[in-house]
Amino acid sequence: MDRRDVEFDAEGTMLRGWFYPGADAAGPAATVVMAHGFSAVKEMYLDSFAEVFAAAGLNVLVYDNRNFGASDGEPRQEIDPWAQARDYRHAITYAGSLPEVDAARIGIWGSSYSGGHVLMVGAIDRRVKAVVCQVPMVSGHDNMRALVRADLIAGFRSAFEGDRAARYTGAAPAMVPVVSENPMVAAALPTADSFQWFTETAADRAPSWRNEVTVRSVEMFTEYEPGTYLPWISPTPLLMLVAREDHLTPAELAIAAFQRANEPRRLVIMPGGHFDAYVKGFEASSSAARDWFTEHLSP
Repeated sequence: MDRRDVEFDAEGTMLRGWFYPGADAAGPAATVVMAHGFSAVKEMYLDSFAEVFAAAGLNVLVYDNRNFGASDGEPRQEIDPWAQARDYRHAITYAGSLPEVDAARIGIWGSSYSGGHVLMVGAIDRRVKAVVCQVPMVSGHDNMRALVRADLIAGFRSAFEGDRAARYTGAAPAMVPVVSENPMVAAALPTADSFQWFTETAADRAPSWRNEVTVRSVEMFTEYEPGTYLPWISPTPLLMLVAREDHLTPAELAIAAFQRANEPRRLVIMPGGHFDAYVKGFEASSSAARDWFTEHLSP
């Protein structure tokens, strides 16, 4: 499918990605802005989603998060969720400047960590006319406690404090693996399906992905509470896609958080685990998002 490389300035940091023109679009068209989740780069199936949306006549702007992939930003491999959420807003501004884009019809899509970002952005930026969040992270506090044994949390806090002290003296940021095959090794995403999906997908599609993030990325994860914004998204339409067997961003946390959203809203519970939304369950997840956008971004 036709696409072009693009870049845009996010207040001093150049973000890079792809622009997909909507198929058979006559004049400025509705547009979807999308970025990936925790440490992932755009080649990890975002192109597949973009192709589905573009085939339905939607323009799509896909970009790598700052500090990752083709985008600039320092320190590399550091995930600041608030900065990533602000970058969605920079991307919306950039999209609205393009002649192919109807700036009054912009939607946002996010998955996993960025599924949390779009909840925040949908609540605070009224340029957004439709939101799709897929297998979202809704609470860093609760999510950490679902993934980390209670007796190990103190060790994480000690690592956060040690990293802060070292960085204060000018040391390089401490790093931690995103995933590990060994369950006894500290990793940011400590589940077996995370290890399988990231390593297999990187080998097949995304050689630029690196299996490390800064320790501060994990600390900021624990501080991030995007689900608090759910009641304020209305009247912007919200679609939440949850995987029934998701234990990375636990399904029960997302479903409970969804109850705080106001109309118009829709919850779709899909079979499978967190990463099935990208692979085995791709047709279901991508078609539900496509239909939501075409319905709510219509002229």
